[in-house]
Amino acid sequence: MTRRNLLLAIDQGTSSTRAIVFDREGTAVATAQRELTQHYPAEGWVEHDAEEIWQATLGVCREALSSVGPQNVVAAGITNQRETCLLWDRETGAPLHRAIVWQDRRGAGMCDALVRGGHADRIRRKTGLVIDSYFSATKLAWLLENVPGARARADAGALAFGTIDTFLIWRLTEGAVHATDATNASRTMLFDIHAQVWDPELCSLFDVPLSLLPEVRDCAADFGTATAARLGVELPIRGVAGDQQAALVGQGCVGAGDAKATFGTGCFVLTNDGPEARAHENALLTTVAYRLAGTTTYATEGSAFNAGTAVAWLRDELGVIAHSAETEALAASLPDNGGVYFVPAFTGLGAPYWEPEARGLISGLGRDTTKAHLARAALEAAAYQTVDLLELAGTPPTSLRIDGGMAANDWFAQFLSDIAAIPVARPTVTETTARGAALLAGLGCGLYGSLRDTAATWHADRTFETSMAEDTRKTLFAGWQGAVKQVRAAYR
Repeated sequence: MTRRNLLLAIDQGTSSTRAIVFDREGTAVATAQRELTQHYPAEGWVEHDAEEIWQATLGVCREALSSVGPQNVVAAGITNQRETCLLWDRETGAPLHRAIVWQDRRGAGMCDALVRGGHADRIRRKTGLVIDSYFSATKLAWLLENVPGARARADAGALAFGTIDTFLIWRLTEGAVHATDATNASRTMLFDIHAQVWDPELCSLFDVPLSLLPEVRDCAADFGTATAARLGVELPIRGVAGDQQAALVGQGCVGAGDAKATFGTGCFVLTNDGPEARAHENALLTTVAYRLAGTTTYATEGSAFNAGTAVAWLRDELGVIAHSAETEALAASLPDNGGVYFVPAFTGLGAPYWEPEARGLISGLGRDTTKAHLARAALEAAAYQTVDLLELAGTPPTSLRIDGGMAANDWFAQFLSDIAAIPVARPTVTETTARGAALLAGLGCGLYGSLRDTAATWHADRTFETSMAEDTRKTLFAGWQGAVKQVRAAYR
């Protein structure tokens, strides 16, 4: 193995923490993973223990590095569950409270008040976001108001705020660096994506002291050095991006019009818009795709909060399946869906509806409904939600690159191509979120000369071509729209 040609990616996700080592061609050569405990302290609340995340990060990094030889790794990149955030003490590094997860809805009331107060257009214009508790600002506001002593300590400059990337950078560098990247900053509802600065007006609106906030750097930049005391070896951190933007890079979607969909906990569709931010009158978001050498590239994003969670719910809560992979054979065993639809609004509806109070529904149940119908409905739901998002974007992409756990399911990938009526390409390396973080780190340390060089490492494993009759497609999608209508009517 050639000395010092490898890249470590830290992929801190919603359900697990992973460390994956990639070679220069973007192929994974070592992986370590630990599951993450989910905490649900109240209805609609979701939290993670930041210390558990930290210990898991140390464990998986050391394990992955030891398997390839730390001396062979040139740099590290970090990608993270976006919007999830926390406060910690600048002196001790100790979190004041569990991290509040992106799925958490406790800020919904504050969001309603902001909309009623006429702030939606101003926030949308500056941040590209709709007002929703999905984003970090209301989570931070809640922490400042509800954690004893937090407000006073924040005003005194004793606290630091960050998304998970920022917290990990702080810990890995032993407090030397308090920084984030432009993609994570763009998801806070506090960052002007056009001026590329924390916006004082927005911070005042949410009563957030600017002193809390990290420095915002490019996605391929110097984020300090993970110390030998942390990882057993000094390792420069040279790439950072939120999970969906990292997947965009990992999928090689670096040209305007390129699109990818990631199917993990949720479903996230990003289309590269190039250097001009597109304004959206509908429920899609304008976000930062990446920022390199001070130049910002923008993306259009559609987010559905629950995709893989529907399959996990069938497995973990109902016991309908023992393993997620079983859904492929179960879905394929049926000639059709039997009229069964599953709207997995466990934590509300994301785009294009943005209705946080909505909850899930399974419709069309009959005496002949089997676990195969439920499994198929869960897979179909992710595909229908993807079409919802693609249709909002206007002109559909000529093809869609997919990744995430569900991308390995051939039945799902084919159904997605059928219902979306476009080719769906699955890459040879489906761990594209971690891959993107590694590629950005490689760009940041000079292993690659340009973003195009990183995109050249992408290769398709299989492309699924649409084969469904148009009338069948319309009938199926109309059934989905009817089920969503029922959900929305029940919670208005």
